[in-house]
Amino acid sequence: MAGVTPSHVPAHNGEALPAPAAAGNAVGSPLPFGYDPVTTDPDGVTDSRWRGVGVDRPSRSNLSPAQYAGPRSDLDIPSYVSGYFDGEGCFTVSISPRSTLRTGWEVRPSASVSQNAERRQVLDLVLQYFCCGSIRRDPSDKTLKWESRSLADLMRGVLPHFRRYPMLSTKQLDFELFAEICGRMAAGAHLERDGLIEIVRIVADMNPSGIAKVRSAGDCPRHCEVKA
Repeated sequence: MAGVTPSHVPAHNGEALPAPAAAGNAVGSPLPFGYDPVTTDPDGVTDSRWRGVGVDRPSRSNLSPAQYAGPRSDLDIPSYVSGYFDGEGCFTVSISPRSTLRTGWEVRPSASVSQNAERRQVLDLVLQYFCCGSIRRDPSDKTLKWESRSLADLMRGVLPHFRRYPMLSTKQLDFELFAEICGRMAAGAHLERDGLIEIVRIVADMNPSGIAKVRSAGDCPRHCEVKA
């Protein structure tokens, strides 16, 4: 069929139709112009796109196994990671008492993302991509969670990634505040009272509805944990 040029099919502009076996992708990802995605109809029912050229729409049985969901060499991993975090990721800053520190308070930033245990391969991908953090079971909802709490790892890999491949929702704005906090911590601001108070103010701006607990405690204006 590669030599057929049906001029009455506007979508092809008189160009040759592709071979039917390459007409779709069972994963449902975008394909180049001139290709149709495979529908959920397994019977290959003829549709208007193929009517008149003597070819039925390709059925799923005609697709090679490589076109099913699974490892793909053409997957844009960085964009996939950002999109996944946009829906399931979490940027958290917790501030809790620690008598051994000069200010009496500890600031702990973390980036994390959760998934059901049967889909662990996504978390393995995140772990491999960032080369930091760990995967553990989250008892609160019985899911698995990838999490990185190391400020050095966040500064080295996680923050640069989301600056280069930003998320599309307003979570990116919360990330920018999270990144600012990490930057201030890298400069040692959290080790001084004035710097700590300023960090707490930024934490409160990240996601006010995500503040888990707030209380007055000594010289520190509040004790809180924020998830954005």
